[in-house]
Amino acid sequence: MVPKKLVMRQDLESLVEQHDTFLFDCDGVIWNGKHPIKNVSAALDMLRKRGKRLIFVTNNSATSRKDYVAKFARYGIQTSTDEIFSSAYATAVYLHDVVRFSSNKKAYVIGGSGIHHELAEVGISTLGGNDTASINLDMLADIHPNPDVGAVVFGIDYDISYRKLACAHTHLTQNPDCLFIATNNDRTLPGGKYMFPGCGSLLSALEHSTQKSPLVMGKPNKPMLDCVMQKFHLDPARTCMVGDRLDTDILFGISGGLSTLCVLTGVATESDILSPTSPKTTYYIQSIGDLAVLD
Repeated sequence: MVPKKLVMRQDLESLVEQHDTFLFDCDGVIWNGKHPIKNVSAALDMLRKRGKRLIFVTNNSATSRKDYVAKFARYGIQTSTDEIFSSAYATAVYLHDVVRFSSNKKAYVIGGSGIHHELAEVGISTLGGNDTASINLDMLADIHPNPDVGAVVFGIDYDISYRKLACAHTHLTQNPDCLFIATNNDRTLPGGKYMFPGCGSLLSALEHSTQKSPLVMGKPNKPMLDCVMQKFHLDPARTCMVGDRLDTDILFGISGGLSTLCVLTGVATESDILSPTSPKTTYYIQSIGDLAVLD
């Protein structure tokens, strides 16, 4: 199947009419770095006026849902925490609702405040946020497993340190039945003009040292999809996944039997989309802002 490029107004109308729910990635779709995509607010308003359900699904675990709502508001987009589904929130739902994580146990977190916040919201205590002090070989003897740690949760951490990795390694190798969960395994992430190492690139150090593979929550993996579909009771035939990355967003939609729409405002280029080896998106478009013409 050759992806269909949406240019004409009737093509855009058909896309909107065929779907009741739109799942949106954020980085590269709603905004790029610190700047909103042109006309994105008008496009989302148009979809809401037509009674469409909007859900924002992101692999970024560094930001809590509450802070995401505030970020959307700064760009003139009204949303609520119920419409935000981050990999940090998916991790909290999984530990609380699926694993029934013991109230006597704690999670050791490598990652941003978003993970700590979402775990706290479901009553799970966390450790690790302050493990930023420098360390050397002689000091490693002072690192010991904490028997209260029942899970290591790994997300993007812009202050990653050897001390954090050493503590997480010790918990995973010395605490029986310690869970190993990664919010996502994205190889890279966008940062302005360039791509930089993502969560998956940092995660590989711990995978290699422990010889353990984590359960990965975020797109394109099934746990995230299951959580979204179960929470919102979505009809796959009437749902469209919108993203800028073929290997995460679009593959996520394909795995769930959803229609997919790839935008050209983020990672993927038109040549990537048309490559015979790429995951095949149903549609592609220059920008989600192009839908604003239907308002």
